[in-house]
Order: sequence, then structure tokens, then C-alpha cells
Amino acid sequence: MPGVPAIEASWFDDDAGREAADPEISRIARDLGENGFAVLDFPDPEIETLAEEIKASLLPRFDFERWRRELWPKADGLRLQDAWSDVEAVRRIACNARILEILEALYGRKPFPFQTLNFPVGTQQHFHSDAVFFSSVPERFMCGVWVALEDIDDDNGPLLYYPGSHKLPIVTNDMMGWLADEEDNAEIQTHLTRVWQAEVRAGGFREQRFHARKGQALIWLSNLLHGGSRHLDTERTRWSQVTHYYFEDCAYWTPVESDVFYGRIAFREPVDVLTGRPVGNRYIGRDIAPDFIRSVRPSWMVPAPETPTAPEPAGPSPTGWRKRAAGIPGLRRLVRLARRRAAG
Repeated sequence: MPGVPAIEASWFDDDAGREAADPEISRIARDLGENGFAVLDFPDPEIETLAEEIKASLLPRFDFERWRRELWPKADGLRLQDAWSDVEAVRRIACNARILEILEALYGRKPFPFQTLNFPVGTQQHFHSDAVFFSSVPERFMCGVWVALEDIDDDNGPLLYYPGSHKLPIVTNDMMGWLADEEDNAEIQTHLTRVWQAEVRAGGFREQRFHARKGQALIWLSNLLHGGSRHLDTERTRWSQVTHYYFEDCAYWTPVESDVFYGRIAFREPVDVLTGRPVGNRYIGRDIAPDFIRSVRPSWMVPAPETPTAPEPAGPSPTGWRKRAAGIPGLRRLVRLARRRAAG
């Protein structure tokens, strides 16, 4: 089926022909299918030089004293998004030809990098699934590639992840019983965190940490639960780069900010790092009209009118995200699904 990433398909098998043609891709495919992630040496002989160029370029942009004083106690980190636009070494990692070749073989569609994130310290971020925030139609045509720009151990905030959790159902707003336009962003994050914790407990998933050597990379599937462990030694850095990739001929959107059946879709309009140009949204080989994309934007994405307008019709309020005291009606269902998935 063309609407399912090859690596996510239940019938994806590692035949002898593929093994003979490219044993590295074959090994990566097996690891991704079983665990949801795969480790490899980043395929650029100059990766150490690139790492040092990135550090030298980005170091002045980060306030480490503020991080130690204000952010570290709150389990927060430092990051810089889309430095590829003015740091060639960041762009070179994102556009690595071998990585693109591997991803195309795994997904059956041509990939393109659309976002870079550079971190000088550990994220200390609770484990989560990217599929809630970066998604596509057809779903799961998104992945990430993380690269260690220095050696990483338990003291400077290694990545953590839950092998096999990529097989869990993707959490959606309708599962949770909420409308994006009526929820407060912080409450949504709290609810999602509780769901992911429940899934891990119910499924018996075990945390693993990636003690990476400088120049190692990790590819992960969009629904893998992953995060950043505590950065214990605040005198040390933890330089790394994440590149997020979409794939051609998809619609790109943010599910957690969308109420599709109320006509509100938070489309993304990604820029291809390779070309510097926007990539249009498509659905089954057809372009999605920009006028339609604008017409269904959630209210928070639409600039406020300069003059008063007529009252909105009755229905879910489009005036922004609001707090709602309701609990998590979909939680028990998700726990049951997690248990069934874990049991095979």
C-alpha cells in the first residue's frame, strides 16, 4: 500500500536481495522494525570537523549561566531552531546524501529535511511521541535523526527511549475526548504526559539510554517514546543536533492543534532545507489549495481582525485555547490498547 511507510508496514521483510544490495540499510531496517530506532556512525568522514564548526558558531548564542540558574532547576534545556539557515555545517548534517538514501529506502518516498534543532546541553525533556506534534497524511511519514557532537554519558543528559513503543497507537484528540480549541496548552501537555506514562507501565516498556560517542547518530520512528534524561553535571555540555524529515507527496499538519471534523486543521508549510523553498501540501497525488489551507486554520493561527466582526456561530469556541476541568476520558482505552500491543 503506497500510503504506508515501508518500514512501518507489517509485511515489510528483510529479503536476501536487500541484504546483499546494502547490508547497512538491511540492519537499520531490522532495528527500526523491532525497536523503533537504529544507531549508526554518521556517514560523513568530516563529522568531527563539522561538530567543532557548529560549536564555534553557536556557542555565543547560548546563555549558559541563565540555564544553570533558572532553566536547569526546572528540568529545561537550551536549543536553537533552524540554524541551518546561516550555519553551513548544520545544513550539511541535515542534507547528508547517505542519510537521505537510507530514509528513502526505508520509507519508499523521497525525504526532505524541514527542521534542525541544535542543543548545547541535555534537553531534560519528558519522554514523548513526535507523531502528536509533527504528522502527515498518510500518517507516519516523519522521522528524526539525532547526532552526537561530543561524547555523552549519564552525567551530561543522554537520550532516553522505550524500545518497541513505536508500535503503540498514536494518541489523538478524539481518543482523549478534547477539542484543541478549548484546551490550554499546558493542560494538554500534562494530559499527554500522563497517557504516555500509563502506556509505558501497561506495556512493560523499559527505558534505555544512548551513551553516544561523538559522531554516532540515531534514527527514530515518529511514534517512538523518547526524551532527555537529567543533565547531572552542569559544568559539562552535551552538544547534539536533531534533524526532522518529512517525505514527499503528503499533507503536513499538527494533530494536537487540530479539530478536523469541526473544520480546523493546523497545516504545516515546511521548508525543504535542501532547496530553501516551501514544500506544498498534497493529498493522494493532488495539490491542496493554499486558499483551503488558510480557510481551515485554527483561530490562534489567524491574525486578529483590525475591525470588529460579527459573533461566531454556536459551537466549540474558536477564540483560543482554554482550560477545561475534564479529566482524560480516553486514558483507560489507551491503557488497554497498550497492554494488548505489549502482549503481541
